[in-house]
Amino acid sequence: MWLRRLALGIALLAAVLLLASGPGLRLGLWPLRTAFELMRFAAYLGIAATALAAVALCIPRVRRGGVAALAAAFLVGAASAAGPLEFQRRARSVPPIHDISTDTASPPEFVALLPLRAGARNPPAYAGPESAKLQRAAYPDLAPILLAEPPEKAFARALAAAEAMGWEIVAREPAAGRIEAVATTFWFGFKDDVVVRVAPAGGGSRIDVRSKSRVGRSDAGTNARRIRGWRAALLD
Repeated sequence: MWLRRLALGIALLAAVLLLASGPGLRLGLWPLRTAFELMRFAAYLGIAATALAAVALCIPRVRRGGVAALAAAFLVGAASAAGPLEFQRRARSVPPIHDISTDTASPPEFVALLPLRAGARNPPAYAGPESAKLQRAAYPDLAPILLAEPPEKAFARALAAAEAMGWEIVAREPAAGRIEAVATTFWFGFKDDVVVRVAPAGGGSRIDVRSKSRVGRSDAGTNARRIRGWRAALLD
């Protein structure tokens, strides 16, 4: 029946658009705006395919002999819509900021990463007090990490945690207590920059980390999740 073929065709088209959006941007086939548009249309088509398949499954003469195709259309359409919709939900649930630091009063500064950020849409300077205010409201758990260990041991732990995260280490300066790295996002391949600062604190150490996106006004919570993941690896 034509309804089955239509639902399955729309579902497959949605899947193709979604699967092409990120890799196409990574390969330089289209700009960021196009990648986001492809995701948006994938969501629309996925919803349409899911709805068509659901309606068709409720019609006995359409369902007869075509349950597998309709089930496939339903599942593929739902999966194609779920990813973009979840991304949109996350983006709307957090403030539109892209520079996250455990020390918003005196955030760690980029040094070795400055040449790599040349031409980036977001400048290397800290985003400022308004961003800090929004961060404190949205991510109150992101605070300096205090360890009882001396700075040299804390530095080794911080570096091991950064390597465990799969970051590309650009600089490791034990004497300065600074680690700089590049983190690449999975789907779109965005390059975000991270700097870790280890300093003496009493008889132990204080560690601060900052993660900043090179592009985009909002990071959809990516930098905060990255810091949390690194912190968990550090304290594991």
